[in-house]
Amino acid sequence: MAAGAFGSVYAGRRVGPSGEPPSVSALKFLPTGTSTPRQLRHLRELAEREVKLLSRLQAPRLIRLYETLTVDDPGHPELDGATVLVLEKAEESLDALLSRTPRPRGGPELLAQICAGLHQLHHAGWVHGDLKPPNVLLMKDGSVRLADFNMAAEMEGTHAYTPAFSTPDYTPPELLWSEIGERGRQIRPAADVWAFGVLAHVVLTGSQPLPGSTPSARRNAAVRYAQGHDELRLSPELPSPWQQIIADCLARTHRERAVHDAASLLRRVESAAGTARSPRSHPLPRRWRWAAMAAAGLAALGFGVNNALAGAGETAADAVGYDRCDKGSVCFFTERDGMGEMCAWDGDDNDWTAGENHCGWAAPKKARSVFNNGHDTDAGEEFVDVAYYAQKRLREPLGCVEVGARENFTAPLRPRSHIWEKKCRASDARPSAAQPSEIRVRGDGPPAGR
Repeated sequence: MAAGAFGSVYAGRRVGPSGEPPSVSALKFLPTGTSTPRQLRHLRELAEREVKLLSRLQAPRLIRLYETLTVDDPGHPELDGATVLVLEKAEESLDALLSRTPRPRGGPELLAQICAGLHQLHHAGWVHGDLKPPNVLLMKDGSVRLADFNMAAEMEGTHAYTPAFSTPDYTPPELLWSEIGERGRQIRPAADVWAFGVLAHVVLTGSQPLPGSTPSARRNAAVRYAQGHDELRLSPELPSPWQQIIADCLARTHRERAVHDAASLLRRVESAAGTARSPRSHPLPRRWRWAAMAAAGLAALGFGVNNALAGAGETAADAVGYDRCDKGSVCFFTERDGMGEMCAWDGDDNDWTAGENHCGWAAPKKARSVFNNGHDTDAGEEFVDVAYYAQKRLREPLGCVEVGARENFTAPLRPRSHIWEKKCRASDARPSAAQPSEIRVRGDGPPAGR
């Protein structure tokens, strides 16, 4: 299918149980056979970065990781020991689309989805570090996924640390001459904002925003611009709503860019693209993740495979229980007191089992606790309580949880959808006198007559 600087990607067919149709996944091989010990360590670190991010974050605009494997086949030394990432399969990359159709007709809508993915990453505390057209994937339904997180890094205060590798055309000026420490290069979210500005200019005009016929010439132009010697001259073919957006993304310094974070940028991009959403429709999850990844099989390509990289399905950093639920989200758990597996949203979801933001354990398991970690009422947010339902279409709720409440259910529930409300109705949420932290519900099945 494709090959890059750090591996090759193939299509693989996963054969399910008897009677079920096979599904197709993308297999990303990180080879080891011709590498030196130092190169092997480097490849391993890159693989671990990608696995770490994708095992912690499951979001609509990030490519999905199903499983991590290693090839166990001494008969093929060029592949023996290779790490294999079993990923959601895309139709093509944005790079392939642009090479075939410069300035694609749906470019603004694609940019809105790319920016949404960037927002999901940044809100979860990660920097992509290598945002460019080859790392943006287009699915069969036309939707976008961000991919290739070999350079991704988790924020530690104001910075993250990423390997000393970059694509000059998408690298902000301050990183073109940055120092490389023992942990790599310091990077900020503003680096992704610069890359998005370049990418948006390419998508909308078919040209790079900085002058020069080669990457080296454009790199020198970026340095001159950052030092104040040259002005930024964007293409006159750039649609007017996008001119200021891209100019802000390509501000000279990271401090100037930092005021235009991914959240504010997303609102402006969606408005320019004509895809702006109402406060409660088609929600953007803040940190939508599962505490355990779904397992997937891998069809034989002639090589044996074993599970690798222990801990790939573990939840994020040291948080446990209810503390795993991000501010602004509502989280449901498979065990009492916020334990077990978790699904979290900061918007409505009308179908937990088949919607875009579906919850992996919702069908086979029940929920036993919930935490409404609330929206910011000081910022004027009206929809702060959450009603949840036993069916996909929102009818009579199973119950409702008020903002700030951490509750164990009196009996295990199987919710199928939820919606943010201004206030729980008294008939929906009835605290138990014996257990004030719990709520009573009307049962585990759908309403009568369904």
